[in-house]
Amino acid sequence: MSELILAGLLALLVALAVVAVRAPDLLLAVIALGAYGFVMSLIWAVMGALDVAFTEAVVGAGATTVLFLAALLRMSRRRSPAASPLRWVALAVALGTGGAVLGVTSGLPRWGDPTSAPATHVSPRYLVRTLSETATPNAVTSVLADYRGYDTLVETTVILTAGLGCWLLLNPRRR
Repeated sequence: MSELILAGLLALLVALAVVAVRAPDLLLAVIALGAYGFVMSLIWAVMGALDVAFTEAVVGAGATTVLFLAALLRMSRRRSPAASPLRWVALAVALGTGGAVLGVTSGLPRWGDPTSAPATHVSPRYLVRTLSETATPNAVTSVLADYRGYDTLVETTVILTAGLGCWLLLNPRRR
């Protein structure tokens, strides 16, 4: 059942991406990108990654949409036409990147495979040793805060820096 829901959400995701790219009105493009972030958070939730789903909902559907709308208030709602050769270069880059991603992901284990390396080596270690090594009863919290503490700190710094950069770009009182 979840594969059927996931397939439907992926189809909706592709449709929203096409609308966002092809929309002549930038407000429609921003709304489509906000919906894209929301659908992506639903996909993460269906896959069982609720922490990533919440982050995607807040950043992808919420904050990014608000920042795009704030930027749109400072400019025209119509998009300028792109040069024809640039469109073909962009299409070639997008198709090449998509092909590379498909090539790389073909070697990954199937989703939910109990015999995959993460399921047989990494996950059991964290589940067994998390309480004794971190004194944290929740395994997800211990991974994010203790085992990956520096990674989480750097991610927070990147988000803070991006937020400050957007604030400086959108600041109406430029000196």
